[in-house]
Amino acid sequence: MMIHYRSSAIDARALQDELNAARPDSVSLIQADLLNISVLPSLVSDTVSRFGRLDVLINNASSFFPTNIGEITDSAWDDLVGTNLKAPLFLSQAAAPQLRKHHGCIVNIVDIHAEKPLKNYLVYSTAKGGLVALTKSLARELSPEARVNAVAPGAIIWPEDEVWSDALSRQRIINQTLLKRVGEPDDIAKTVSFLVADAPYVTGQVIAVDGGRSVNL
Repeated sequence: MMIHYRSSAIDARALQDELNAARPDSVSLIQADLLNISVLPSLVSDTVSRFGRLDVLINNASSFFPTNIGEITDSAWDDLVGTNLKAPLFLSQAAAPQLRKHHGCIVNIVDIHAEKPLKNYLVYSTAKGGLVALTKSLARELSPEARVNAVAPGAIIWPEDEVWSDALSRQRIINQTLLKRVGEPDDIAKTVSFLVADAPYVTGQVIAVDGGRSVNL
């Protein structure tokens, strides 16, 4: 497994050590700024050099911050669209030959707010909506050799932002879920694992992992 990081080297190494302790020499790290699309092909080639092949690409890097109408800047657009849409497109393009060769798959991490936009997060919601469209488009482009699906999380981990720190706001979101609770990161991991390993006849789909919140909005 190749794990990418941009600046969180300490956290990435800790995760690498944890996974390698369970399965020796199974995980390597690679550093890159995904906004620099010129380096994306090297992420694929370095992974193939290290492991001999590439079977799965998980696009889960993301920027997340509010962009109120009237205050949107070029830099905010470039950051949010770059991480949530542009990078997944160009990384998928770079990985496509290997994924087709090995009948692999792509899993994109989208958001339930791709379908039901989050107020004051106009650019983020737009970018995630584009990623949903990219998922379905890539499923067509890479078929029949490779599959492409997406997972749309709901309330899993609260963002590190004062907007989300209010207890009443959090409870309001929890009340909107049918299961009346937040989810766990493992809920996302299990869904990704299903799409990778146990869904050979599933492509072009988006699975919401949100406790039923998207049904109730």
